[in-house]
Amino acid sequence: MAFKPANNIQDLQYFGEFGGVNPSISDSSTYTFLSAKTMFDTFEGNADGCYLYSRHSTPSNLYLGEALAAMEGTETATVTASGMGAITPVLMQLCGQGEHIVSSRTIYGGTYAFLKNFSPRIGIDTSFVDITKLDIVEASITAKTKVLYCESVSNPLLEVADIKGLAKLAKKYNLKLVVDNTFSPLSVSPADLGADIVIHSLTKFINGSSDTVGGVICGTQEFIDQLRNVNDGACMLLGSTMDSLRAASVLKNLRTLHIRIQQHSKNATYLAKKFESVGLKTVYPGLESHPSHDLFTSMMNTEYGFGGMLTIDVGSLDKANALMELMQERNLGYLAVSLGFYKTLFSAPGSSTSSEIPEEEQAEMGLSDGLIRFSIGLDADISRTFDMMYQCMKDLKIIESEMA
Repeated sequence: MAFKPANNIQDLQYFGEFGGVNPSISDSSTYTFLSAKTMFDTFEGNADGCYLYSRHSTPSNLYLGEALAAMEGTETATVTASGMGAITPVLMQLCGQGEHIVSSRTIYGGTYAFLKNFSPRIGIDTSFVDITKLDIVEASITAKTKVLYCESVSNPLLEVADIKGLAKLAKKYNLKLVVDNTFSPLSVSPADLGADIVIHSLTKFINGSSDTVGGVICGTQEFIDQLRNVNDGACMLLGSTMDSLRAASVLKNLRTLHIRIQQHSKNATYLAKKFESVGLKTVYPGLESHPSHDLFTSMMNTEYGFGGMLTIDVGSLDKANALMELMQERNLGYLAVSLGFYKTLFSAPGSSTSSEIPEEEQAEMGLSDGLIRFSIGLDADISRTFDMMYQCMKDLKIIESEMA
């Protein structure tokens, strides 16, 4: 039977302590015990349903984690204060001094900076590879390698990882496959394809209202317990704890994710096809011209489409900046980083979200100055949006010819 992530969310039923249709929010930093022994057992992790201290866990955070684990099809999950607050503890829990990570070369700039600049300080080295070439990935694995790391759809170049192929490699060499699924919630289900651990920045599509920063780690009960361990758990000791009020807010927004992703994908598909038809260099997994179109099609949960992210290349940073400023002026969206908002967001990744990557490495991976990354919004009339964007491009002479 096909995996149905939205059904898994829909099937969860919570009641507030006074019968509310939303679970009650646990607005406490610490919790009381009727006996000292129960406190001791809770400290040792042997008292289910008891809470000790909110850096460890809260009822609100567990509700959200349970829903996200259901969405990704994992045993459980733990939520964190940011996407990076999910990524860094996972990698530090899985790797120690003298060990090695094989990572996609095209990843979020913050993740790249952690792997390139910070983790070597604690003795963890990383090889950055073209994740779309499994032979290159395999050749990069050493006796010290512990983790394969990738994004389902990479930021910002929209390269697609062959998660099934990577999972086979991970199993062959006894590695953990960690997949950041931020760009493609519901559309792709990495755990169902063989990933060991699935990460999201909840800040983006899952929350969907650009008012909260958060992250989640979805995995086995054993691994999540390790992360929460009071003695050596990276989540517990690094302190990247989500606030209960924020967890409750994200949980409410999660209920509409399936509707939003369908509209994001529908609009992005329309714009990508239109952009390509007028001669713009357009990258979107839903286009047949995308080198991994067939791969994405084979992995996707069809009803959620190819996602809300696309890029175009207008030739230079000056043109990119001028176009983004004009589109913002004409109320077509915001010149802003991040993604998943109800309005379209656009940025030039080379000078923003991927600026941590050195220019020579940007050039090597094909990240050009003129690249604009779009997070397509929930516009009700996407044909009007395209007409207005097209006019902006004509006014700036980015497009010279008339539409056929």
